[in-house]
Amino acid sequence: MDIPLFFLSIKAMQTLPNLIWIRSFEAASRLGSFTAAGQELGLTQAAVSNHISSLESQLGHQLMERTTRKVDLTASGKAYLPAVRKALQDLAGSTEGLFGNRTPGSVTIRAPISESVLIIAPALPGLQLDHPGLDIRLLSAIWADTVLETGIDLEIRLGTGYWPNMRSEALGTEFVVPVCHPEFTKKLKKPSDLIEKKRIHTLGFDDHWERYFEELGLDPPSRSAGVTVDTSLAAVELAAAQGGVALVLERIALRLAATGRLVIPFETKIPSSQSHYLLHRENAGPQKPVARVVEAWLRQLFAGDG
Repeated sequence: MDIPLFFLSIKAMQTLPNLIWIRSFEAASRLGSFTAAGQELGLTQAAVSNHISSLESQLGHQLMERTTRKVDLTASGKAYLPAVRKALQDLAGSTEGLFGNRTPGSVTIRAPISESVLIIAPALPGLQLDHPGLDIRLLSAIWADTVLETGIDLEIRLGTGYWPNMRSEALGTEFVVPVCHPEFTKKLKKPSDLIEKKRIHTLGFDDHWERYFEELGLDPPSRSAGVTVDTSLAAVELAAAQGGVALVLERIALRLAATGRLVIPFETKIPSSQSHYLLHRENAGPQKPVARVVEAWLRQLFAGDG
C-alpha cells in the first residue's frame, strides 16, 4: 500500500535537525573557528561546539575535525555543507521577499496597485535623491480590505475613510477627469461627443460617468458597449491602447498628459467618491524616525489637487 505524501512530509519534518545547530555548523565551517562563529552568532565558543556535537549525534556522522587552532570539515561535513548553505539562503531569500528588510533604515509602504504604479513609483526617485540612504519597499495591495500587517510601516488606501481597528488620516480631496489617446481628440470636439464614444468603466467608481454627464448638464446616456476593469491602472492602459475614454484621478491624468501618452480632452472635473487616506493601526508602537520622513513625503505627494 502506498504511503500518502502527507505522512511522508510529516516524517521528513520530524527528522530535520535543530536550525540553531545548523546555523552554528554553517558559521563554524565558513569561519574555520568555533570562537569566530560564536562572535558572529552572539554565542560562546562552548555553545557553538555543543551545537555541532548535538548535530553530529543526531546525524550519526562526524562533520568536523577539531584541532587546537582550527576546525576542518570531514568528508561528511564537506558533502553536507552545500545543502545547508542553500537551505539557509533559500530561507533568507523567502523571508526577505515576503516580509522585507526590517532594519532601522528600511521603510515598507503599501498602497493600492494603481497608486503604487501611477503615483508613488514615479515620485520615488525624487525622494531617494533627497534621502539617498533610504531603503524603500513598495508593495501593492490588490484588495482594499487587506489586513494592515505588522510588517507594513506606512499604508495608503483609497476609500471613504473607515476601516475597522484603524485610524485614517485624509490626504486631500481627489477629482476625476476624462483621459484618452491623443488620436481620440480628433473626434471629440465638445463634451457631448463622449456620449457616442466607448467609455471605460472602473469597478468601485460606478457613478462617476453618470455624475460627470450631470456636471456637463447632459442627460446620462444608457450604458454603452465598452469594457469594465477593476483598477485605474487597467483603465489607463486600456485608454492608452485606444480602447475608449476613461475617468481617472486628476493627479494621475496630469502626469500622463505631461508625458504625452494620454490627453485630457475637456477641463470639466468632478469630485471623486473616494479619497486617499494614510492608515495607522490602533495602539501601534512608536514609529521609526525614517518612517516619519517618508510619511511626511507621502502627505506632500497626496496633498492638494495633484
